[in-house]
Amino acid sequence: MVLHAAIPPTLDEETRTKLEALSRLKNIDLDSNPDLKAAVLKLLDKTRGTPQFVEIIRDFKLKGYGEPLLDYALEYPAETSGIEAFRLAVAELGKPALDPILAGDKAPTLVQLIGNSNEKDLQPILHQITEDPGKPPAVRKESVRALARTQDGARYLLDRAQNDKLGQDVKFTASSELNRAPWPEIKKRALELVPLPQTQNAEPLPVLAELLKRKGDPAHGKQIFENQTASCSSCHKILGKGGEVGPDLSEIGTKLGKDALYESILDPSAGISFGYEAWSIELKNGDDAFGLITSETADELTLKNQTGVITKYKKSDIAKRQKSTTSIMPAGLQLTMSTQDLIDLIEYLSALRKAGP
Repeated sequence: MVLHAAIPPTLDEETRTKLEALSRLKNIDLDSNPDLKAAVLKLLDKTRGTPQFVEIIRDFKLKGYGEPLLDYALEYPAETSGIEAFRLAVAELGKPALDPILAGDKAPTLVQLIGNSNEKDLQPILHQITEDPGKPPAVRKESVRALARTQDGARYLLDRAQNDKLGQDVKFTASSELNRAPWPEIKKRALELVPLPQTQNAEPLPVLAELLKRKGDPAHGKQIFENQTASCSSCHKILGKGGEVGPDLSEIGTKLGKDALYESILDPSAGISFGYEAWSIELKNGDDAFGLITSETADELTLKNQTGVITKYKKSDIAKRQKSTTSIMPAGLQLTMSTQDLIDLIEYLSALRKAGP
């Protein structure tokens, strides 16, 4: 998932004029000038939520604003002012203040901030996330993106890949990021250790950032979706037409951005949708089965395999069952297409959106 940047609000002309005057006084000790301090704090309150809020705190070395600075940073993680706010917040609150955020919904944004801040003292947090398979995939992928932006971080990722310690759920992200690194040594190792996926005729795909820039033909993408080679429609339904093995894609463009759509095809096991986790079933007679559990009672379990065939199993006949980390969607789907075919397919899926009111 690519995190999109928000833009901080602007101020009215009167406030900007006051800030201009204030900028000439930033080296004055406020504690020795109560009137000026009161004016600064009043202006600080008026600029809350803007880049100038951060500047005033920085220039006058104000304390006690760690939490609002952190809130601002999480709102604008890709802005210079947001990164500045993050550095100031961490300097005041300390690294432990980040722990509750890393455990919540804003964890990917915080990881992006850590990467953008380029603070070496915070790099161990990125290492810890990357090494922990229990962390949500979105957080781990953002950690990989952050690490790939520095030479030390990129080397760390490549070393883990070389030792077969780079999690399967982040390999595609690592491949896409490291293969576009600006350092020749890194790109050479990335090509060997985390090569880009290939399409027809063993042609390597462009990196994800390049794919996202290209435009496709949704009409041709619809043909790719429905043809027998890719066979997408045998598992997925669109507007009432198609199979029911995987999720209904009628509104997929509303739910996922193009980056996530590419990843779902190029690395299907990295982000398995809730309710579509595959299970491996081992029977007492030695047989086994693989598929989605569609229903379960006290005595019986119903499994749907990759082709949509539904089979019922008595629980008394099951020796073992285990949730799989492998998606029921086949890997290597792009091998049936050219690069342009894949771009067209994504263009078609991206256009499938929920109808307005």
